Amino acid sequence: MADERPPRDKLKQVRILLWVLVALALIGMAALLLYPKTPATGPEAAPATAQASFGGPFTLVGGDGKPFSSQALEGKPYAIYFGYTRCGDVCPTTLSRLVKLRRAAANDNAMAILFVTIDPANDGPKEVGQYAGLFGAPIIGLTGSQAQIDQVKKQYGIFAQPAAHPSMGQEMEHSTAVLLFGRDGRLAGTIAPQDKDADAIAKIKAVIG
Repeated sequence: MADERPPRDKLKQVRILLWVLVALALIGMAALLLYPKTPATGPEAAPATAQASFGGPFTLVGGDGKPFSSQALEGKPYAIYFGYTRCGDVCPTTLSRLVKLRRAAANDNAMAILFVTIDPANDGPKEVGQYAGLFGAPIIGLTGSQAQIDQVKKQYGIFAQPAAHPSMGQEMEHSTAVLLFGRDGRLAGTIAPQDKDADAIAKIKAVIG
């Protein structure tokens, strides 16, 4: 009977192919272990080096008409929210909720809350001061020149632009997230409108430390 076994050269090729496939599989597994998945975009999901780039020193004007320097925040956790006093619902709802969340996490003195106007043409020191005082808790209202506001918006990655409104004539479309900063001055997280209260409180507690 004729020998039906495949030639040795062919068997050798098959063995080489199998070893190549095994090597490729091992390389693929190593890549999955060594390189993490691409994170979601946004300040909260950014890597540490990118988070460190959010924020930075600034000087604006407080509700008392005096300069307010970010140096006053050194070594302190704080939350910063960008909005405007004529905002119909999002801004007052966000600030009211932030006050309640801060109290649920600790107390009014545990973390500073900053409200920075994105509409300095209509929100002077008097307007931001009175607005910040509406929420029954310490909130620092800040304004400044258009150039100052544009600069701080850039530093904190804030989107804001005018848009037509049927009754007001014009409104401001803007970022709605609250940015949380730790004692080291670095971005530590965000609170979005859709976040559950329990999750937001946990974030604040982590920032307060």
